[in-house]
Amino acid sequence: MVKFFKKHWEVLSYLIFGVLTTLLNIVLYALFNKLFGYTAANSWGNVLDNILCILFAYATNRAFVFRSRTQGREMAKEFGAFVTCRLGTLVLDAVIMMVGGNLLAAQGTALMEGLMQGVLGAVAGWIDPATAVSTINTYAGGADRSAAIAIIGGADGPTAIFLSSKLSPNLMGAIAVCAYSYMALVPVIQPPLMRLLTTKKERVIKMKPARQVSQTEKILFPIIGLLLTTFIVPSGLPLLGMLFFGNLLKESGKTTRLAKTAGSSLNDIVVMLLGLTVGCSTQASEFLTLNTIKIFALGALAFVIASASGILFVKLMNLFLPKGKKLNPLIGNAGVSAVPMSARISNNLGLEYDRHNFLLMHAMGPNVAGVIGSAVAAGALLGFLN
Repeated sequence: MVKFFKKHWEVLSYLIFGVLTTLLNIVLYALFNKLFGYTAANSWGNVLDNILCILFAYATNRAFVFRSRTQGREMAKEFGAFVTCRLGTLVLDAVIMMVGGNLLAAQGTALMEGLMQGVLGAVAGWIDPATAVSTINTYAGGADRSAAIAIIGGADGPTAIFLSSKLSPNLMGAIAVCAYSYMALVPVIQPPLMRLLTTKKERVIKMKPARQVSQTEKILFPIIGLLLTTFIVPSGLPLLGMLFFGNLLKESGKTTRLAKTAGSSLNDIVVMLLGLTVGCSTQASEFLTLNTIKIFALGALAFVIASASGILFVKLMNLFLPKGKKLNPLIGNAGVSAVPMSARISNNLGLEYDRHNFLLMHAMGPNVAGVIGSAVAAGALLGFLN
């Protein structure tokens, strides 16, 4: 069996990433359909969907299937050839979806909806409609639970509690325990994933030291961030507003006592009250069920996807960066909200392969961005679904 996989690895890996590209296409189409409507999803949304899938297919095939190491002009030619080969299918797909898809929408919407209801109902009945797996689709009326469980991938306990309390209060206990469990398991889950998705050469990439940030920038950041949150994701204000407020207390230099209190005694009190509140919601009838185990499985999958996506995105960025400005993919795993644990894992793994390669401060960038990103995602989900 091992010899078979080694012999046919290129074909098998091409098929695997082909399937993943197809799944990405389906997920993006469903997302565009939900956000912008059926017509948009079958016109410009379908074109954007295909562009993103082509980029994903190129990055994964280059890195894992053909293991290409071309740079500069050679890489540009390679990318051009790949895109050219895919362009025909993009045009054909766009025409079919715009003409055939919208024609079907005009004449057979009721038929298709009934078919989807039947298929999704059968799947839900096979798995158990009470689980988060059956909430992937909005037809089953469980998008709220789906979103509440999906946010576990951000590895942010308060965000998971906030969103689940709004969208699915009966699952709040299980989701909170799951989110904090995977935050604690970061040193166990992420290192094998980082080794699997990176090469030894990538792990020893050295990055230039970050520039010095001025006091003015430190003060302006939370103010601008709060204003952007107010206009773009107002649903996320309870999370991001307090984050930026605390940051402003610390960086202003004028509220030292308040910043110290907020970061110590007040924080301890809030954590204790939060723990008691979540604990009171974990009644046996809601928590000690098979559904909780399934939520843990889905939460693990969400966390693995979030960590892997960060690493793969860094690898994708490196395809377009000049040789002296490559990013170390090990910092990509820190794009979740487990601060500072994920950044420490990036640093420790980097030192394991080069004891002079310190990645901690580089990894703290995506780590803090993960905190903000998970809160933005929670606010967006809450705005769409609540």
